[in-house]
Order: sequence, then structure tokens, then C-alpha cells
Amino acid sequence: MEYQNRFDPPSEVSEARSRGGEYLLERRVLRRLSNGEVIDPRWTMFSFPNWWRYDVLRGLDYLRAAGVRPDERTEEAIGLVEANSGVDGRWLRQNVHPGDVHFEIDGAEGEPSRWITLRALRVLDWAGTDRE
Repeated sequence: MEYQNRFDPPSEVSEARSRGGEYLLERRVLRRLSNGEVIDPRWTMFSFPNWWRYDVLRGLDYLRAAGVRPDERTEEAIGLVEANSGVDGRWLRQNVHPGDVHFEIDGAEGEPSRWITLRALRVLDWAGTDRE
């Protein structure tokens, strides 16, 4: 997405990105197309940094950035984001992936995460979700 926004890539790049977005939507962002089961339960756990790994919040944030309109195929995933909001309106860092970081910029696993909260709020705003 960033490459496409920054440069004027060949049409094949835009077409591939569009197919990738449709791939996510066909699978409701987290389910197998073949049997409808959740592909990987870890995908329902939010993490920061993601590194190269996927989770539902990352998938929804990608769709948001790509200008895809939310529809019935994103409802379950958006509901998962809503359900993971804490009573204080923040989201927890649920899954910490191994990897070297130069310095910690977020709470420990199980603590509120400013970065996950930011991404979750952006996704819910994109989805038009009413939050008190």
C-alpha cells in the first residue's frame, strides 16, 4: 500500500494489491475459505510490533488504509476488535512476538498498548462504529 501511495507503480501492482484485499474479504479477514474455521487462533490476538506476522487488527488496518469500504465480510473481524476493548477504552498487548527491539515503546504483554489502541480506534472509525 505504501509503495503504491508513494510512487506511480505499474498497473500490475495496483491489481495485485486489489486482489490481496479481496482475498482477505473473501475469508472474512480470519477464516478459511474451504470450511469457514478460524485459520489461526493467534490471529485473534493483537500484537505490537507485528514484525512480519498477521493478526485481524493488522488485516483490518490494511483494508482501511487501502480505502476498502467495510461491509458484511468485515463485520465479524470488526466485532472482535470492539470486543477486545478494555473498560478504560484501551486495548491490551495480547501477543508479543520474539525479536530484537532497540528500546521498548509499549507495555508488556497483558498491559494496555498505545499502538494497538491507536490502530483499533482508526479501524473502528473507518468502520463507522459508534463508541462512547
